[in-house]
Amino acid sequence: MNYQETLDYLYSKLPMYHSIGATAYKADLTNTIVFCDLLGNPQNKFKSIHIAGTNGKGSVSHFLASILQESGYKTGLFTSPHIKDFRERIRINGRKIPEEKVISFVESHKSAVNTIETSFFEWTTGLAFDYFAEEKVDIAVIETGLGGRLDSTNIITPELSVITNIGLDHTNLLGNTLEKIAIEKAGIIKKGIPVVIGQTQKKICKIFIEKSEIENAPIFFADKHFHVLHAEIVYNHNPELMINFQFRNGNELAHIFEQDQVVRSPLSGFYQVKNITTILMAADVLNSNGFCMTEENVKKGIANVIGNTELLGRWQKLSDKPLVICDTGHNPDGINEILHQISFTPHKELHMVLGFVNDKDIDQILKMLPAKAKYYFCKAPIPRALNENILKEKASKYSLYSKSFPTVTDAYESAKANAAIDDLIFIGGSTFVVAEVL
Repeated sequence: MNYQETLDYLYSKLPMYHSIGATAYKADLTNTIVFCDLLGNPQNKFKSIHIAGTNGKGSVSHFLASILQESGYKTGLFTSPHIKDFRERIRINGRKIPEEKVISFVESHKSAVNTIETSFFEWTTGLAFDYFAEEKVDIAVIETGLGGRLDSTNIITPELSVITNIGLDHTNLLGNTLEKIAIEKAGIIKKGIPVVIGQTQKKICKIFIEKSEIENAPIFFADKHFHVLHAEIVYNHNPELMINFQFRNGNELAHIFEQDQVVRSPLSGFYQVKNITTILMAADVLNSNGFCMTEENVKKGIANVIGNTELLGRWQKLSDKPLVICDTGHNPDGINEILHQISFTPHKELHMVLGFVNDKDIDQILKMLPAKAKYYFCKAPIPRALNENILKEKASKYSLYSKSFPTVTDAYESAKANAAIDDLIFIGGSTFVVAEVL
């Protein structure tokens, strides 16, 4: 098989959550354990960092990988889903896994696909671990797929666990309260392994503290160690987020930065302030446990994250006049951050090209959206996508002016045709909508 034939085989053979939803999700680690045992347990042959959370875990994973690369470490990166090419999920020093490796791995383990009946994510996790072990990475940044406790990635014993934040997402699988979801995310906290929590959320911080005490795992809340003095977007050719940080406490750690520092990020969404606070905390904990990352490494890693890891779809500018922005934020908390960012973005009229998957709390999102915007509802080409006409009908209850389109391309073209040069076109609602535009 060639590469495309290999992917077609996998997509047709293995249940894929991001395509079909809950029926592909397996709340059990048995398949992953059996599959990785067949592979010789590659997850035990390299160091790792494990990252979970509702929003921000992708950005944090890319930032940390970029910093580690800038520090001279051969760095693996495992994330999901992909935007353009399956190989985006598995990288070493920013380079995608070779097509030949994907092909040979499938051909070598076809029988396991049938006998173990792995899901797409279980199989992909095995591939990533096998590749990182084979290439002898110094460290791999591993992002959970969904949840934490029963996520396929949760068979690793990392150097550090990171939990970015907790919000209501995948409630049909993880629970319908913040407390239930937090318990699932806290499942990545391991015995004696330090854990960084990105945000102190009063309703649930006790859950993480109690779990860390049970596991005797040192715990660090990033926003209790770092105080943001100032954050602003600097508009050059490409906008940058400039953040001025100051330490609050934490003398038990070997801090990389001096008392007061400024970092610049090409990811210019204000929500990245929380993510960057999290990675600064993570870097300090790693340095205090034998790693070597300098102030220059950290600043370069943040500044070069797009070039180093090819991160896509985070408040990404596609064009000017009119300004076109896309972002993969897709749950109520993510959409709220996007609307906050839009309020700080100069524009005359707002055009929103939106599509969602059918298991999201659509009403919760729709009632957040500004009534003055013009909406172009669409459907991404996956089975989970919500029908554009159903979306339009739901939106009418909230007095949102909208049109519906059968494809993302049709919706985007209509928005461009209607937008003036000083308007803003935003594209989002789903990773798959953004993927179609990119």
